[in-house]
This record gives sequence, structure tokens and C-alpha cells, in this order.
Amino acid sequence: MRFDSNIVAAEFIKRPNRFIAHVKLNEKEIIAHVPNTGRCKELLIEGVRVILREGKTPGRKTPYDLISVFKGNTLINIDSQAPNKIVYEALFNKKIEKLKEYDQINKEKKHGNSRFDFYLKNDFNEYYLEVKGVTLEEDGVVMFPDAPTKRGAKHLRELIELKKNGIGAGVLFVVQLSGAKYFTPNKERDEEFSKALIEANEVGVDIMAYECIVKEDEVILSNEIEVRL
Repeated sequence: MRFDSNIVAAEFIKRPNRFIAHVKLNEKEIIAHVPNTGRCKELLIEGVRVILREGKTPGRKTPYDLISVFKGNTLINIDSQAPNKIVYEALFNKKIEKLKEYDQINKEKKHGNSRFDFYLKNDFNEYYLEVKGVTLEEDGVVMFPDAPTKRGAKHLRELIELKKNGIGAGVLFVVQLSGAKYFTPNKERDEEFSKALIEANEVGVDIMAYECIVKEDEVILSNEIEVRL
């Protein structure tokens, strides 16, 4: 997925609320939109280098979106809208090994009380796929979520029911950085989600994690990494 807007680097100053950040661009303090409602406290630290994408809507109050953050030498994409776009591109290009057999790709499919990110189909099978973006990293270990998510646990329970009814189901964790050792649920921050993920795995729901190649102007799904539950 390549960003088609102007990309610039800036310095992070502060994040007064979850929607906006103050950054220094060309020695001037401006306000940028943060397209991620997660905490990102481990990333958005005063003085770090961040990447901004220029918005396309004329006259908007925040002319830029803060899409990526450097953590040391590692660039981490934090745009919460990016994972679905990255996965759609990867599905289209048959880059996800377990899902290569599906030739029909549909976005935002409702089933029961949930709306799933993708509904896949071929002549013989159907498959519901939920996508989760991962930005939390500690010593090479990547985790989800970075804050409790009732909605995430609900999606997992729906996937469990689908699988029990003989329908293909999976969750794909898009690790928005490269060089991760393995993925694991964040049991400390969300025990309910972590238990639901383990239960989903036990009934046969596919639990997948892929890292990304992250550049300032592009993010591409790359290698599948180990999942440890």
C-alpha cells in the first residue's frame, strides 16, 4: 500500500487527546490528526521523529495525519485504517498462504451481530476474516491489544460460532513494523480478549500474524511470524 499524498517528517511534541498531536514541522508547531485511538504511549514520546501524510480535504483544521513513528531505528505505522488496505492488497495478490484458495474478496460483511472485515469465497467454501492492527512492541515481541477491547473479544466469539458451524474463520494480526520475534496476546492489559483468542484457536479458528515492510511512503505485508498463545 503506497501513500499517494505528500509525506513529510516532523518532531513529536505532545498528544493532548486521542485525536490530535502537536508536532514541530519546519521549526513551526502545528496540529496533526492522529488516525489511531489507541494509547500508543510507548511510541508517542516527546522528541521522537514522526511521519506525516498531507490530507486531501481542502480547508481541514489538521492539514496532516500522523501515520508513522520511529522507535529507535524502527519505523512503526500507526494508521488504524492501513491494516485493512494492506490485507486487501495481499489477498488480491495471493500473499497470505492459508487464504490463497479464495478468489472472491468482499469487504465489510455482516454476520450475526458483527460486521467482519472480509468475507472470502470460492466454489466450495466461504470464510470470514477479521483484521487487527498491531503497534505494541517490547524487545521484539509484538502484542495486541494495547488497551482493553470489548469489541475485539466479541468478534472472536462470533468467529468461534462460525467455525463451530462449519464455516471458515480467521483473525489476522497485521504487525505494522518489521523485525518482530513473535506475536502474543496482551494478557496483562486484556485478559478477556486473550482468553477468547485461546478458545478460538482451540476450536480451529485460524490465528495468523504477518509483519510488514514499513517505509515512509509505503507499507507492504511481508512475512508470517510465529504466534504464541
